[in-house]
Amino acid sequence: MKPRVFFYVQHLLGIGHLRRAAILARALAADGFDVLLVSGGAPIDLVLGGARLHQLPPVRARDESLRELSRLDGSPLDENFRAARRAELLGLLRAEAPAIVITEQFPFGRTQLRFELLPLLEAAHGLAPRPLIVSSVRDLVRRSVSAARVAETIETFAAFDLLLIHGDPQLVGFDKSFAGWNQVRSRAVYTGYVTDADLTPTESGEGTGKVIVSVGGGAVGAPLLEAARAARALSVVASRRWCFLENAERGDFVALLRNSTLSISQAGYNTVVETLCCADRAVLVPFGSERETEQTDRARLLADRGMVAMVPSETLTPQSLAAAIDRAMRGPSIRSFPPCDARGADATVALLRQRLA
Repeated sequence: MKPRVFFYVQHLLGIGHLRRAAILARALAADGFDVLLVSGGAPIDLVLGGARLHQLPPVRARDESLRELSRLDGSPLDENFRAARRAELLGLLRAEAPAIVITEQFPFGRTQLRFELLPLLEAAHGLAPRPLIVSSVRDLVRRSVSAARVAETIETFAAFDLLLIHGDPQLVGFDKSFAGWNQVRSRAVYTGYVTDADLTPTESGEGTGKVIVSVGGGAVGAPLLEAARAARALSVVASRRWCFLENAERGDFVALLRNSTLSISQAGYNTVVETLCCADRAVLVPFGSERETEQTDRARLLADRGMVAMVPSETLTPQSLAAAIDRAMRGPSIRSFPPCDARGADATVALLRQRLA
C-alpha cells in the first residue's frame, strides 16, 4: 500500500504557496506516495500528476495588509463558516489516515488559520499509528517584532517532527527571518529551492537582448509596471527591446528570462529562484508591508551579496528604478556567482522516504 500524504496549503494573495505545494505533491506522487493536496485558497487550475486535490471552502486575504481573512466575495468569516471548514478538514484527515501530514508555512505563518490548524495537529496526534508531522516553509518567513509571537511559534512547533526549509543556506539563512532559530534548528533540514522549470541557461533564445519586466501571478504588481514603463527612457537600456509580462505562464517566463539582458521583477520565491538560476542581471522591487517582510528580506540579502540591484517598494519611482537598472548593468552577472541549489523537490521526497523508513 502506498504511504499517504496529507498536504495542507493556503494561499491568500498570490499563488506562489500553492504552486510550490503542487510541485512537491507531483514529485511525491511520482515517487509512489498517495498524495492529497488540500487547498484552502481560491480555486486554481493545477497540474498535479498522480496527486489528488481537495478544495476547501475558499478564503483569501481581505486586502494587501494580510491582517484579515474573507470569503472570495469579500464577506467576513463567521463562526459557522469556520466550524464547517474545520469539520470538513478534520473529517478528511480521519478518512485519509495518512503516514505524513504536511502543513505549508504553519506554524511559521498562516496563524490566522489557527482555528482549524491547531485542531488538525491535535487530531493528527490522535491517529494510530501517528503520522510524521512536517512543516514546509520557504527560505524566509515573515519577521515578527513580537517576542510573544516567536515564543508561540516555538511552542506550537513542539507538535512537529520535522521542518523542511525550501532554500539554500549558502544564499539565505532561515535565521535571518526567524528569531527562534536556535530552538527549532535540531529538527530543521534545508532541501534546496523548489522548482519544476528547466533552469539550465542557454546561449540563445527568444528573450535574447530584451529587458523583461514581470509581476508574476500576484495581485500587487501594478506600481512596478507603471514605474518601469516610465523608467525605460531614463535608463542605460532604453534602446533595448522591453517585454512587460503580467501573470505570464512560468515556462514562458523562464524561456524569456534565460537569455534576457536584464530582469526587473518583484522578489517572490518562485521568481527569485528562476532569476538566480537563469538571469544575467536583475533588479528586484519587493512587495512589502508591515505584515509581509519576506520579499524585502530576500531582495536585501541578495543585494548585499552584490548579486542583484534592489529598489524598496516605498522608494519606487521611475528615477529610483532607472538608477537601480544602471547599477545592475554595471555590476557582475548573476552567472558569475556559484549556482544556487534548486533540487528541493527531489530532496524533499528523499528526506520523507528516509524519515518513514
